[in-house]
Amino acid sequence: MKLRVKTLDHFDGLELPAYQTLGSAGLDLPAAVPENAPETIQPGEWKLIPTGICIALDEGYEAQIRPRSGLAAKKGITCLNTPGTVDADYRGELRVNLINHGKEPFVVQRGERIAQMIIAPVMQISWDPVDSLDETERGAGGFGSTGV
Repeated sequence: MKLRVKTLDHFDGLELPAYQTLGSAGLDLPAAVPENAPETIQPGEWKLIPTGICIALDEGYEAQIRPRSGLAAKKGITCLNTPGTVDADYRGELRVNLINHGKEPFVVQRGERIAQMIIAPVMQISWDPVDSLDETERGAGGFGSTGV
C-alpha cells in the first residue's frame, strides 16, 4: 500500500517514518520539535508532540498511534490515549500525545522516535435492533469473569 504523505516546514531534515526491521508492524514516528528547543515532559505531565507530517489514508483504513515499548519500559513514557486513531478523512498534522509516568523529567529531542504508527483496515457497521441476543457460555460476564 502506498501512503500519501505531506511534510511540513518543521519536518525539514528529518527522515520519513520507517519500519525498523522486516517484521515490524509499526513505523516509528519522529519528534519534529526544534533542535534548539526540545520539549520537556515532567512526571505526570502530558504534551502533544508534533511529527511534521500529514497523511492521506484511503477510505476503509485508519492509522493507529501506539507507544514505543522501549520508551515505556525504560522511561515510563507512553501515549495518553492508546491506540490513538487517525481517521481516513483527517488531513492535519500527526501529533503524539505523550505522557510521562516515570519519576524523572523526559526530554523529547528532535528526530527522536516517540511512537509507532500502524495502518489497519476498519469497517463501518449499520445497527440491527433486536429484542434478544443469542446465548453464549460467557453470557453477560464482564471484567474478570473468565479468571485471573
